Amino acid sequence: MDIYRIVKRPLVTEKGTHQSQQSHDATRAMPARGGAYAFEVHPQASKPMIRNAIEKIYNVKVLSIRTANRKGKRRRVRYKMGTTPHWKKAVVVLDANHHIDLF
Repeated sequence: MDIYRIVKRPLVTEKGTHQSQQSHDATRAMPARGGAYAFEVHPQASKPMIRNAIEKIYNVKVLSIRTANRKGKRRRVRYKMGTTPHWKKAVVVLDANHHIDLF
């Protein structure tokens, strides 16, 4: 799968913006890490595929990835009920020396 088809778009939300600005110094138990950025990704993309795509597109070093399959919401269209499409969310944690400029 093409790396530009794996990452659909960055999720720019209030929570995502807050997480991207937080970074943690190294402690005895955990290494230093940069911010966490949220992306909408292809539903069939695996974590190694997402890691590879983010590292190549944004030229950063990824520490970890958390994924969640989001169920589509029910929406009313006139007199019928429909649903929005299901989608997959990936939260990518970067190395302390790297960041992504989304704005």
